[in-house]
Amino acid sequence: MVKKDICSFDYDELAEEICSIGEQSFRSRQIYQWLHVKLAADFEEMTNLSKALREKLSKAYVIPKVELIERQISKADSTEKFLFGLLDGNMIESVLMRHPYGNSVCVSSQAGCRMGCRFCASAIGGLKRGLAPSEMLRQIYQIQRVTKERVSHVVVMGTGEPLDNYENFVRFIRMISDEHGLHISQRNITASTCGIVPNMHKLALEGLQITLALSLHGSNQEKRRKLMPVAEKYDLEEVLGACDDYFDKTGRRVTFEYSLIEGVNDQPEDIRELSAILKPRNCHLNLIPVNPVTEREYRKPNSKNASVFKNKLEKSGINVTIRRERGSDIDGACGQLRRRYAAADGRTR
Repeated sequence: MVKKDICSFDYDELAEEICSIGEQSFRSRQIYQWLHVKLAADFEEMTNLSKALREKLSKAYVIPKVELIERQISKADSTEKFLFGLLDGNMIESVLMRHPYGNSVCVSSQAGCRMGCRFCASAIGGLKRGLAPSEMLRQIYQIQRVTKERVSHVVVMGTGEPLDNYENFVRFIRMISDEHGLHISQRNITASTCGIVPNMHKLALEGLQITLALSLHGSNQEKRRKLMPVAEKYDLEEVLGACDDYFDKTGRRVTFEYSLIEGVNDQPEDIRELSAILKPRNCHLNLIPVNPVTEREYRKPNSKNASVFKNKLEKSGINVTIRRERGSDIDGACGQLRRRYAAADGRTR
């Protein structure tokens, strides 16, 4: 018998499930609290349940493993990077960033990625599979268990494209913000997409209040197409239209992510084109000096040139910042720790 993933049931579904196996409804509330508030990783931790019930649960259900393999702590700014192993042998990465306003965790939504962005380590090796809602949740849960610190903000910007794992991603958002669980405000959640237009429109209708971040990376369709294969399918104008739709339907300002690559998209014409794209929109531009990846040829501009680029955009009326580099002394780019560990272990996952 295939065991059911008990951690992916939402609050109401778990109540139905527990009643269906002949248990009283209050048991589902206890179990949900153990899973999503006390962050239990094993049924044996649920000490206010009888031994018979714990055994019954362990025979029919599984709490998916998100097991800590490696933890890196930056000496520069206390950023922490976590490598987790999943039940099927795949590995994923998560990052904890400490800010004055609270702790933010960057989670992965897939094991691997099939988007193929040319400058990204996550896409090397392609997509293994999408993560279950429980596997996204338990990245945060495990980090809280390890650090004993509360997470207040979430960014879905780790390995994978969340809108390529749409149903599981949306369920994760609803569960991480649910009042019966960690109850993280949706306004404190940001999700990044490379621009899967149909699912951007779909997300705009979900009634969520998360921030949508578009991975722009090119100031025109041709540059974007060279950096991001997804642009072969979805034209820049379509993607921008989907961003406008998200703002119109949710009232949430879209963030545009722009990886600055020396000699590729940091030229004067890029400033002009970005200004033309963004000035009519209520948005924010986040410049990200690209993290060098061994298997990729791209390099980041020096800090002076990045500042000049930012200042010229600002003068043209664009709301723009340069993302502060965090964890510079650890495997910073998404996918680097996973790739290094797999190579050392002779694996491809």
